[in-house]
Amino acid sequence: MPNNYFKFKQFTIVQDGCAMKVGTDGCLLGGWFDCSDSKHILDIGCGSGLIAIMAAQRCNAQITGIEIDKDAAVQARENVNNSPWKERIEIVNENLLDYSCDKKFDTIVSNPPYFVNSLKCDNSSRTLARHSDSLSSKDFFAKCADISTHDSTVAIIIPCDIMNEWQSSANEYGFNTKRVTYIKTTPTKLPKRVLIEFSRATEDTITTTLILEESRGEYSEDAKKILRDFYLKIE
Repeated sequence: MPNNYFKFKQFTIVQDGCAMKVGTDGCLLGGWFDCSDSKHILDIGCGSGLIAIMAAQRCNAQITGIEIDKDAAVQARENVNNSPWKERIEIVNENLLDYSCDKKFDTIVSNPPYFVNSLKCDNSSRTLARHSDSLSSKDFFAKCADISTHDSTVAIIIPCDIMNEWQSSANEYGFNTKRVTYIKTTPTKLPKRVLIEFSRATEDTITTTLILEESRGEYSEDAKKILRDFYLKIE
């Protein structure tokens, strides 16, 4: 069974009340997306608050995490309040499609639900967190277009096999592919996940591949660059 908590270098994520536990996808996205010039960040489907808190460690932006599941939102607030950056992070328990606010976000980040046709589990909270029934790619980008600035960026991590669908929806609502990083667990494995950063600006796409482990249990240098500020066992 997963641990009830995950200890990082500067904060701890308690996760016994969350359907989706701390995993590689969220950690990679939280350390990969560009927030260097961000002023207002929105983390869509923030779960335990992991990516929002990672963002707070990396930059000085004001951060909002939105989470549809009540129990996860409660736990995210607890994790935020126990972090060094609680003054800069707000957690909102609401459906993204119903969400409205006065400010516009220059950076949006999300580890979105994407299991469209896979077998649904008995746990309703886990199903909500994993399946796209409640948030399609078109709904996602339509909302991003509505609540973001004219020069905003959107960063996500998704399976490679639905990449074209999400890129098409992004393009439909005025977002262009800025960066693509394919994730390979080892040098010989095919990538199953992809990190994508979209931008309102028109620019050339930068495409790279990230290998997580050069050999069993040994993170690659590229992976270390993304994770070393957070993981206790990476130097």
